[in-house]
Amino acid sequence: MNQFKSFTGGALDTNAFFYELGGGNLLFDAPEGADERFAREKIDWLLLTHGHFDHVADAAKIQRRHGCKIAYHPDTAPMVTDAGFFRRHGFELEIEPFEADRLLQECVLCEVAGTRMQILHVPGHCPGSLCFLFPGEGILIGGDVLFRGGVGRWDLPGGDGTLLFEGIKKKIFSLPDETVVLPGHGPSTTVGFEKVHNPYVGK
Repeated sequence: MNQFKSFTGGALDTNAFFYELGGGNLLFDAPEGADERFAREKIDWLLLTHGHFDHVADAAKIQRRHGCKIAYHPDTAPMVTDAGFFRRHGFELEIEPFEADRLLQECVLCEVAGTRMQILHVPGHCPGSLCFLFPGEGILIGGDVLFRGGVGRWDLPGGDGTLLFEGIKKKIFSLPDETVVLPGHGPSTTVGFEKVHNPYVGK
């Protein structure tokens, strides 16, 4: 049976999700510590919800260990291919840069490693922010778009609150209420719960 395994790591308690599949295993995001946590697993693809440092800290390590391919939205590229990107934006840190094997765009039906998913482009937290929907499982890998009772911050470089709220209402709140959202930080939630209770975008 297909299943998701979760890991939370790094200073910002960032979530990663490992999806074990017959045709190829997927890891969503790579916070600090994810390389060690999933060292004994077979990772075929690392899919990034976005390029913020807390979600990509271990990406280069994971690629070296597993020989996996990496995919992200084109707008994520400047953040992860340039070691000094975050330092130039006021953060005293650097990441080990890496490049994409595949650039992802929004699509209704996208195949990666033999499995089909829907990719939603929901910017506003940052450019290139993606959510990955598995309709058959009723699960959305949400990144830092929508949290339980919250949304991703929009005051960082490239952020846009209006764009974020519109994207959530149009693209995520149109999903079935029972859809489980696995966010980049904090506990899981559901679309139905957030439509009613989220103070930023709920009723």
